[in-house]
Amino acid sequence: MSRSAAQFLPARRTLASLRKAAANCRGCDLYKDATQTVFGEGSSTAIAMFVGEQPGDREDREGNPFVGPAGTLLRNAMGAAGIASDDVYITNAVKHFKFVERGKRRIHAKPKRTEVLACKPWLIEEIKLVRPHLVVALGATAAGALLGPAFRLTQHRGELVASLHAPRVVATVHPSSILRARDDDARRVELAAFIDDLKIIAELMRSESS
Repeated sequence: MSRSAAQFLPARRTLASLRKAAANCRGCDLYKDATQTVFGEGSSTAIAMFVGEQPGDREDREGNPFVGPAGTLLRNAMGAAGIASDDVYITNAVKHFKFVERGKRRIHAKPKRTEVLACKPWLIEEIKLVRPHLVVALGATAAGALLGPAFRLTQHRGELVASLHAPRVVATVHPSSILRARDDDARRVELAAFIDDLKIIAELMRSESS
C-alpha cells in the first residue's frame, strides 16, 4: 500500500485544522530533510486559488508559500494584470521542499509523481474548503496534480479546462521558469506572456464575482 497524507487528515476539516495537521505529515519522506511543512495561505473565500509545485529554499525556512524570488515575480505580475491579492489563495501541490545540496546551497529538485500523489489529499481539501471559482495551475507539476499526467501544459496553456477536483482550471507556467530564462530579452518576452495569461485569469475572476 502506497503512503499518503490521507491518514494525517484531521476529522474536523477547516483550513486551520488542516494547517495544524499538515505540520506533522509523514505521508512521504520529504519531511525528513525539509525544515517544515509550508501550507497554503490567503482568503478562505478566495475567488481564485493559485497552485505551484512546491516550496523553495526561502519558503522552507520562513514557512510561507511564494515568498522567494518566484513569489515576488508572481505578485508583481498579478498586480500588472489587475489581480488583487485579497482575492487569491496561494498554495503548492507538494508541501515540503525537495532539494539537493551543492556546497552550502540547497537546489530545487523536482518532486516525483509518487510524492505529488502522496501530498494530493491536502490540496484536494484546500480546494473543497476554499471553493474557488477558478484554480490556476502554475507549471507542469501543479497541472499534472489537478489534471492528470496526460495533460500537456505546452498544448493547453491558458485554456479553461475542468478536472475532478475543480470545475474551472487554467494552467500557465510557473514564475520560476521565467527567472531561469536564458537572458534578459527572453525573460521580458516570457514575463509579458505570463502577464497576458494572468489578464485572462483576471477577466475570468471578474466574470465570476460580478
